[in-house]
Amino acid sequence: MENPKIKNQYLFLLSGLLFLSLFLIYLFNFNIEIDNIYLDVVAGQLVVPKKITKKPITLFFIGDIMLDRGVEYMIVKEGKGDYKFPFLKIADYLEEADILFGNFEGPISNKGIKVGSIYSFRTDPKAIEGLVFAGFDILSEANNHVFDYGREAMEDTFSRLKASGIDYVGAGFNEKEAYSPVIKEIRRVRIAFLAYTNLGSSSWKAINERSGIAWLEEQRMKEEIKKAKDLADIVIVSFHYGEEYFLEPVSFQVSISKTAIDSGADLIIGHHPHVIQPVEKYKDAYIAYSLGNFIFDQGFSEKTMEGLLLKVLIEDKEIKELIPIKFEINQFFQPEIKEEL
Repeated sequence: MENPKIKNQYLFLLSGLLFLSLFLIYLFNFNIEIDNIYLDVVAGQLVVPKKITKKPITLFFIGDIMLDRGVEYMIVKEGKGDYKFPFLKIADYLEEADILFGNFEGPISNKGIKVGSIYSFRTDPKAIEGLVFAGFDILSEANNHVFDYGREAMEDTFSRLKASGIDYVGAGFNEKEAYSPVIKEIRRVRIAFLAYTNLGSSSWKAINERSGIAWLEEQRMKEEIKKAKDLADIVIVSFHYGEEYFLEPVSFQVSISKTAIDSGADLIIGHHPHVIQPVEKYKDAYIAYSLGNFIFDQGFSEKTMEGLLLKVLIEDKEIKELIPIKFEINQFFQPEIKEEL
């Protein structure tokens, strides 16, 4: 005859295991980290001995990246041709980011013919290895150098980034792609990225099925931000704007950034001035007018040889904290962390 006492003990144990399984599934789905969980079989109780904490989503933003000209020279001379070389002093630090975002100056291609000025860039396709090594997730291509070697090199850049698993924003093979947000979902939080520029030529604008960039037009920008806000919890807008080497934003940077926030953006990331400009709060959102250079060969001044890494923490589908982290670019054009401001 079956012993009812033993049967009850089995049922009790199975119930406890079922409860533990459901609890662990809950923790996984809601991204709750705990130091230790175990089942006290003797007492038949779930024991959580240490505090349960939520892990914030961490985004990193950096400014202008240029891997041609003097930077390429250092890669060949000091790095033996390894395109990981520019990132070696900072790569470990970048690993903390759930998403790493930057602005890439010029096409990554061995195609095309130079159509730009004497300040034209074209980066060896091997540079993709360095960008992947550094952990980049999204690159803005809405800038005044993406057309330096024409449409062929620009489109080749898109193809190479796609193949490497790096998303690009602010440009595309057609108008829809150029103006559409890149949306990343991290632990059930949807984050939309848009990018625009008003530098270069408006003829580079993507139209219908023609490739190009997202040209900055206020009314269209406002509409696109509102659409992105319907699709995501947080909207981040990248602007390639302003005046080179100005330590303060010009009036256009201020007005268009605030207009973007009034339209629903939560964070504005700026680049192009090649120097650091202020980070400020506007309403319940934030503006980083210029993060300066990240990797560039502008060794003619101290200001162009430093930059900001903007660390953004997201909790409960909101931006909870911004941490500006200053770094210096050494004589080999490698960024090295200096201090948190």
